[in-house]
Amino acid sequence: MIQRQKLVLSVICASALSAAFLIGSFYRTFASDLRTVGKRNTSHTTAATTATTTTTTQSAAKANEAKVDIASLSPKKIGWGQGTNFDSLNRPQDAVNAQEKYGDLGGCFVDLSEEKKIYLTFDEGYENGFSNDILDTLQKKQVKATFFITGDYAKREGELVQRMIDEGHTVGNHTWRHYSMPEKSLEVCREELRQLEDYVQENYHYQMTVMRPPMGEFSEQTLALAWEMGYRTYFWSFAYKDWDPNAQGDAAASLQKLNDRLHPGAIYLLHAVSATNARILGDFIDYAQGQGYQFVCP
Repeated sequence: MIQRQKLVLSVICASALSAAFLIGSFYRTFASDLRTVGKRNTSHTTAATTATTTTTTQSAAKANEAKVDIASLSPKKIGWGQGTNFDSLNRPQDAVNAQEKYGDLGGCFVDLSEEKKIYLTFDEGYENGFSNDILDTLQKKQVKATFFITGDYAKREGELVQRMIDEGHTVGNHTWRHYSMPEKSLEVCREELRQLEDYVQENYHYQMTVMRPPMGEFSEQTLALAWEMGYRTYFWSFAYKDWDPNAQGDAAASLQKLNDRLHPGAIYLLHAVSATNARILGDFIDYAQGQGYQFVCP
């Protein structure tokens, strides 16, 4: 009897010890798992926090980029012209140099990407009866262009401006009164751009983002002012004497000039008052596209 009791007691003790071992093992495994999960969560939280901090820092850096001190820049008037010296890509060397010098102030003289693309632009100081013909050609050729308009044009030629917008062209700011910007105070220059911008926004529900200074006259200060106001300033890497309605060039000779000066990243300036331009536009588009060029807008 006593031996049987001892045997039972031994079995009970062994079972208890085994159970305790199993419980302890389970606990250690569970605790280890908890620590692992904790580490993973901590690692995930740290990574997320780091990513958030990095993003925030980058955003803050962008937001806190120092603005150009316009007053410290030169107010000297510069009259732009593309020059007569050309590089190996047929680009005006002066345009390449100007782009490298003034690109950080929002100046656009030539696209330096070396891609076969053309920015086709028209200045619209007043209407001479050819803009509809130009728009017809652009529509037929499925080409988009940029039209720089003045305040007077915006007020007088509502149907044409609306057509430009409706057909997907870019409408640019050529200032309200067509002043030489470097000859005016920065306050007047700001108002010249803002007044036309507001008028176009109110009457056409269109936001302008590019501008061209009247006569191509600018200074470092006026470039920086336009850039601060959200504008890129487009000049040109090709232009020719086409602005005088009473002294229009021969169509064939004019077309040859346009064709000969093709170059990657070209910004073409044509005046919409020109009967010759209206006549040769389609042929120029055909030739340029035949040479592998694509017409683009800002």
